[in-house]
Amino acid sequence: MGDVAMTVPVIRAFVQQNQGVKITVVSRPFFKPFFDDIPNVNFFAVDVKGRHKGTMGLFALYADLKKLKIDAVADLHNVLRSIVIRNLFALSGKKIAYTDKGRADKKALTRAENKIFAPVKPMIDRHVDTFKNLGFFVDVTNPVFPEKAQLSADIIRVSAEKEKQYWIGIAPFAQYDSKVYPLDLMQKVIDDLASNPHSKLFLFGGGKEETEKLNRLSQGKQHVIVVAGKLSFKQELDLISNLDVMLSMDSGNAHIAAMLGVKVVTLWGATHPYAGFKPFHQPFDNCLTADREKYPLLPTSVYGNKNVPGYEDAMRTIPVAKVVNRIQSQLTL
Repeated sequence: MGDVAMTVPVIRAFVQQNQGVKITVVSRPFFKPFFDDIPNVNFFAVDVKGRHKGTMGLFALYADLKKLKIDAVADLHNVLRSIVIRNLFALSGKKIAYTDKGRADKKALTRAENKIFAPVKPMIDRHVDTFKNLGFFVDVTNPVFPEKAQLSADIIRVSAEKEKQYWIGIAPFAQYDSKVYPLDLMQKVIDDLASNPHSKLFLFGGGKEETEKLNRLSQGKQHVIVVAGKLSFKQELDLISNLDVMLSMDSGNAHIAAMLGVKVVTLWGATHPYAGFKPFHQPFDNCLTADREKYPLLPTSVYGNKNVPGYEDAMRTIPVAKVVNRIQSQLTL
């Protein structure tokens, strides 16, 4: 999800700076709401469980896309499926370009021996390069973000109207445990933030297990609302666009908030913003990382999917007070 969200600011800038050029985004149907408000962008939903499933499905996908009379292909994913599609277009004479994910640089950053602890090129900039390789101008240094979404009656039934109060989103989960701030510490963060009567907290997650954990985190707190399971994905996006700040792990929610122009504070355990996944247009000071003096092998992986013995408590070195203070520093009415 985060990978797709990171393409949104680039595509938004592209259409603003290249008027008259139409983009067709090809992705899973779930991600369509990311692009709904961007003019000159059509969305083609890939049917990965039906018509476009498997090897023969790739040829069917190519045939379907050919009907759109595409002039050029920008492969922002650069995985086996997209490589096949772009090469089929190349064989038909279309211009192609693809995002170099910088795997060698990321490996040097995350390896245990001879680690090169230095920032690699951000993924956003890599996507910009892809469009430039097709001959287009794209500049994301002064982004224009969408207006805050109008909240529907269904959303307001969950959130209530926003008056003179801070709206803080908290997304405490991630795909891998090595990227999740310990829940006992997150409870203290929530308790501290919720003690301010001018703040309302919204907890985001998905699935039964996460929802149960969120309910425990919110228990007994009038101004802490569990969003999980109450709104559609599109409605969650609309709610996020109205937040004053989002607290997230290194996860998709950080990139969703960032693409909507919301301030984002992120917590990093086994991973690190140097790997190129710092949320778009956010200051580095908003990225709170685990203590590398105590855990010198950090970052141990790009995605958090590698467990290093003895590093299970790395995120405990991010103090609760530091998290709370950073969030509060982003709040303005």
